[in-house]
Amino acid sequence: MKAFVCSIIILSLRKREILLRTHSSSDLTIESIGQTVTLAGWVHRRRDHGGLIFIDLRDRDGLIQVVFDPRVSAGGHGIADTLRNEYVVQVSGEIGRRPSGTENPKLATGQIELAGKSCRVLNTSKTPPFYINEDVEVDESLRLEYRYLDLRRQRMKENIILRHQVMKCLRDYLNARGFLEIETPILIKSTPEGARDFLVPSRLQSGKFYALPQSPQQLKQLLMVAGFEKYYQLARCFRDEDLRADRQPEFTQLDLEMSFVEQEDILILMEDMFTCLVETVKPSMRLLKPFPRLSYDEVMARYGTDKPDVRFGLELRDLTDIAAGSQFGVFRSAVQGDGRVKGICAPGCGSYTRSQLDELIGLAKTYGAKGLVALALISDAEGLAVDKASSAAAKFISPEELRGMANRFGARAGDLLLIVADQALTVDKVLDQLRREMGRRLGLIDPTLLAMVFVVDFPLFDWSEDEKRWNPMHHPFTAPKEGDIPLLDTAPGAVKSWAYDVVCNGYEISSGSIRIHSRDLQEKIFRLLGYSQERIELLFGQLLRALEYGAPPHGGIAPGIDRIVMILAGEETIREVIPFPKNQSGCDLLFDAPSDVSEEQLRELHIIVKKER
Repeated sequence: MKAFVCSIIILSLRKREILLRTHSSSDLTIESIGQTVTLAGWVHRRRDHGGLIFIDLRDRDGLIQVVFDPRVSAGGHGIADTLRNEYVVQVSGEIGRRPSGTENPKLATGQIELAGKSCRVLNTSKTPPFYINEDVEVDESLRLEYRYLDLRRQRMKENIILRHQVMKCLRDYLNARGFLEIETPILIKSTPEGARDFLVPSRLQSGKFYALPQSPQQLKQLLMVAGFEKYYQLARCFRDEDLRADRQPEFTQLDLEMSFVEQEDILILMEDMFTCLVETVKPSMRLLKPFPRLSYDEVMARYGTDKPDVRFGLELRDLTDIAAGSQFGVFRSAVQGDGRVKGICAPGCGSYTRSQLDELIGLAKTYGAKGLVALALISDAEGLAVDKASSAAAKFISPEELRGMANRFGARAGDLLLIVADQALTVDKVLDQLRREMGRRLGLIDPTLLAMVFVVDFPLFDWSEDEKRWNPMHHPFTAPKEGDIPLLDTAPGAVKSWAYDVVCNGYEISSGSIRIHSRDLQEKIFRLLGYSQERIELLFGQLLRALEYGAPPHGGIAPGIDRIVMILAGEETIREVIPFPKNQSGCDLLFDAPSDVSEEQLRELHIIVKKER
């Protein structure tokens, strides 16, 4: 009976499709010449050539030229004369070859055209607030307010189609390897996982709240306890945090968890999955293989960040030991204050002008530095070795110190050393940004290369000087390395974890870990993070109880769909690959959200809003 009903529905859909159109633009090729077809779509562009009227008809799949000749159909030509951009039309006629010399090699249908015999206006359109048929710069606020029009533009349409292809490829890959797609709740309990929760008040339970999940972390672990072994879902996640180019308050991640695995199993799976993804949806891009595996300590030393872009060099070098005995006050005070002196070498930039150097100094200050020491290296009289530098600071730096710095970089005369002296975190942050900026300026970044890197061996904890307590580097469910467990009692800061990230072109696109599957160890971690026993039970009791019922060793990872699509599309923000995103203030300009609600709704939820004065 079900099969019979489905057949009726399919036949009904096919009949309806034939009523409105027989083909889409992608169906039509040179072999279609002579066929009578009916098409439907939007008027992309209209041109009146004094008798003949041409329109480019656009549907989801592309464009095709339609020509209306009054000698063929006076009625069709008359209607075509009234058409304007973005009108929705239905056109019937015969496919023919374009006249010689008028072909358009940029279009898949560029060798053919439709000789329009009939034309029917399905809907008119007001003049759009920006051009749909041209890729011109438009204010983002206007684009987001009229997002349904923005999505008609070719670049945006291609981004959304790419997003679909990425999600389909990932689903196909995991389905073929025995993973089960399982949905988890959106309304859950508020638990600390690194960002603020979005809270949802309960009408039925006065004064109580659900939270939208920052990720399905505890839920996927519970699925492992339940014995499903291989789980995934394309999960919607919600975090109330400050926004930037690669963040949104709601986002999508491929949530993935496996039982009876170690770190190596997950890294192997990820390398194969990402290789399959790129080769399937973006074969024009090159993939760095095998994926390098770098420790957290190594990437911080070489790049100043745990999200390195390894497509180019300009690696950081630590000059603290050389600067320790320097007479230059900036270096000396940084070293004496337990800081660091590090830098990068910009090859061939020793001829930078004063204004160019001032611009770099300004950038360094924007990133948090007190200043920037720029040393343009100059060779000795014979031109054999670096002997001096052109810089206001050069007179305070001895030739021996200068040669030591140049040797540390492998620098030559004509190169420019950019050095920052400050506390370690500031030095790394500033040089990471300067390195990226110089990579762009010097044309060192290959846009066709995807350089994916595994970053491993993260510290388990991160000390918060403001709060005077330990915070989890990833999240509190990450397992410490077995050999470091004794250090939990004596030196928590030295404990390494089974956490790992996948970084691509300077963006963290996946983060995961092997999880704790013992209640005793998990409770110990919670206590180290400063939770009382009462608080532990309140927030995490459901997980701790589950760990007592034969929880298997397990681990997982969560690739971020938005960032992956952004990189593959060559975009600079994830807003360009999300159909209906929020702006940088977290506002939805299309729906004008967040918005006020009625007093009646507030009363039902037992909420009183106090307006700030």
